[in-house]
Amino acid sequence: MSQTATKSAKDSASMGRYLLGHMREYGLLFALIAIMGFFQIVTGGVLLKPVNITNLFLQNSYIIIMALGMLIVIVGGNIDLSVGSVMGFIGALAAVMIVNYDLPVFLAIPLCLVFGALIGAAQGYWVAYWNIPSFIVTLAGMLVFRGLSLWLLEGQSVGPFPKSFQLLSTGFIPDLFNVGRPNVTALVVGIIAAMSILWLGLRKRARNTSYGIEDEPLSFFIARNIIVAGALLFVAYKLSTFRGLPNVLVTMGVLTVIYAFITEQTTIGRRVYALGGNNKAAKLSGIRTERLTFLTFVNMGVLAALAGLIFAARLNTATPKAGFAVELDVIAAVFIGGASMSGGVGKIVGAVVGAFIMGVMNNGMSIMGIGIDYQQVIKGLVLLAAVIFDVYNKQKQG
Repeated sequence: MSQTATKSAKDSASMGRYLLGHMREYGLLFALIAIMGFFQIVTGGVLLKPVNITNLFLQNSYIIIMALGMLIVIVGGNIDLSVGSVMGFIGALAAVMIVNYDLPVFLAIPLCLVFGALIGAAQGYWVAYWNIPSFIVTLAGMLVFRGLSLWLLEGQSVGPFPKSFQLLSTGFIPDLFNVGRPNVTALVVGIIAAMSILWLGLRKRARNTSYGIEDEPLSFFIARNIIVAGALLFVAYKLSTFRGLPNVLVTMGVLTVIYAFITEQTTIGRRVYALGGNNKAAKLSGIRTERLTFLTFVNMGVLAALAGLIFAARLNTATPKAGFAVELDVIAAVFIGGASMSGGVGKIVGAVVGAFIMGVMNNGMSIMGIGIDYQQVIKGLVLLAAVIFDVYNKQKQG
């Protein structure tokens, strides 16, 4: 066999091993593309129309925001079943403050976020410092805050909200270039985002090479970045032909970047992964595990509060049933996105992609006219498949 053929065979084997070792990340990307392609075909092109893409972001914004916090809680080895009830309670609290008591929006919003932090702190205290299982504490919280929402609203819907509050969810970034259509601001933001991802990818690859760290094969790197950058430019173009960038998309984007940076580039992020990977070892290494667990729940409370505000702003009313069973979609998004049930594994980008998979499925099935009963069955099977895939990967690697 010639040297060229031998080298080619080695490269192929190396690429195969890399793909098998990173099946979780690549499988998630391919799954999202396949699901979107399927629904684009069966809905007759409705899925990727500008107005429907905008609706996808509006409908799933609160799920994605809570998925960011839920990922950190799950990576840390815990779970939070109360997020849907907390979301509904904070929406109810905002309605009572703003609609019933005429509190200014600029005061009500930070007060609601503080309440969310206090709720997270109350639950995190029992989990972190009393070692009560998070499942029990947050299950109790789910019941408590569901009841408090009913009490606060007296069993009735409260609304509507003032326009300034509605902008949290239904507002759009104005075109700074005053061109009209297409919205140039949306196009510019899309181009900057695509270029930033390419630049960060190249920078990370160069750094890994300089340290002698084995990186992904060049062909994989190029293909992945072309797909991601192309998707960003496509979405930006579609949005530019409608109403531009929704406020919630900017909020989600900024939060995703911040949390991705914290989890991947900071000491506290690495400590959360160590906490979920092996609590005892993390404690012996000097990590203050109780405080870290406490902070993950405080963070979850703040994000659940923000999601509650956005959800209430989108509905333009607070209802006693708001947030019902939402925690299931949030937890499902995180597990579909590659998080491990045992903690210590998962990425922010994976959680966001998992949330989008759930959102595209909900949206696509609704367009097709599939009933909510079948939708629940299908989503349950997808979640089960994701968990089975996670367990299978662990057994294979072990």
